[in-house]
Amino acid sequence: MQSINPANGEKINEFPAWDEATLARALAATAAATARWQATSFAQRAEILRAAAAELRANNERYARLITLEMGKLLREAKGEIEKCALGCDFYAENAEAFLRDEPVATDAAKSYVAYQPLGTVLAIMPWNFPFWQVFRFAAPALMAGNTAVLKHASNVPQCALAIEEIFHKAGLPKDVFRTLLITSKQVERVIADRRIHAVTLTGSDIAGRQVARAAGAHLKKCVLELGGSDAFVVLDDADLDVAAAGGCLGRMQNAGQSCIAAKRFVLVDAIADEFLRRFRKVLEALRPGDPTKEETTLAPMARADLRAELHEQIEESIAAGARPLLGCKPLPGTGFHYAASILDNVQPGMRAYEDEFFGPVAIVIRAHDEADALRVANDSRFGLGASVWTGNSARGENFARQLQAGACFVNGIVKSDPRLPFGGVKDSGYGRELSVHGIREFVNIKTMWIK
Repeated sequence: MQSINPANGEKINEFPAWDEATLARALAATAAATARWQATSFAQRAEILRAAAAELRANNERYARLITLEMGKLLREAKGEIEKCALGCDFYAENAEAFLRDEPVATDAAKSYVAYQPLGTVLAIMPWNFPFWQVFRFAAPALMAGNTAVLKHASNVPQCALAIEEIFHKAGLPKDVFRTLLITSKQVERVIADRRIHAVTLTGSDIAGRQVARAAGAHLKKCVLELGGSDAFVVLDDADLDVAAAGGCLGRMQNAGQSCIAAKRFVLVDAIADEFLRRFRKVLEALRPGDPTKEETTLAPMARADLRAELHEQIEESIAAGARPLLGCKPLPGTGFHYAASILDNVQPGMRAYEDEFFGPVAIVIRAHDEADALRVANDSRFGLGASVWTGNSARGENFARQLQAGACFVNGIVKSDPRLPFGGVKDSGYGRELSVHGIREFVNIKTMWIK
């Protein structure tokens, strides 16, 4: 497991994968800690989560730099990610007890209610693109619910994985209640099958989701999948084009476009398409690629060489099929894994740009005749994670958004996750929800209690 700096391609560190004996000891230790953790009170758990939030804030710079060094995110974006993790800890420390409080129900019993009780140990399989937030997004509610947790993080961010474990331990969490497993992808199915694992959560590609769902299903394990997305960014004829262009730049180019909920498919009605693209191109041309630790850099490198190569292959195949490169659409010279901010116009059904998820800094442009056609195009995707619509009439936007086939729909704003709102998708973007009250109830036993 290697840490490689995406800005220059240099190896930072490497860690050997655990053998089966080391893995077995870790799982046994977590299993032994589960009953003790479930016996703690909400107040005790909340104290630890608040301490974790304090640790994140006190060392924001340190943890943010680790993110940037391992996966290339702009340092200021990494700092924002660390703060978001702290907010997530605070949110569940404050609200978990109310979310999981017994709910009385009037029946023919003398007393009946719904109780929410922890399942046991949750295995989390997490990606590299938000290496702290994706983990805290699952861990904060899972731990507050009384579950223990084991983490299989992406193999290119092992130092982030170990740092997260360290944060929880510094906050007072018993050592074996949260463990990072330094294992390979080939070992995951064996962990899912282990009787000491009670549920699985994955954030990753739809391909990985199918593999994990298959393994979890074979052993009847509860599973939550937050998978890929190809979010529609719909611009209607009455939109403020400068606001939409700025939103499109942020929605597509932050994290070098490497986000499940990035704006990927720019669905533009004919009446404003050319003018929007003129303004959008101008905004993208102002981006400055470079060292992500430098303040002047506004476009980060991609995380790995293979990811950049795959993106370029998708673009080249789409161009060969008739798509038109309007800006960029090529790797940048020099060291590291930099790719130009790109616009790919005239994308049509059947092209890879139309059908697949593009995980990098390229905006895919699909033109629509009018609002009705834009809705059709936006929903013409096997993905359904998020979507946004841009219009001068918020009521019109809300009506449009209600018809979008996605788990999160935003009007005049980029799609983002918020601890107060549920997060997840439909179709090939997965199932189940994270965050809010819905997320913490995914990994509990929703138990009926009836007393005569």
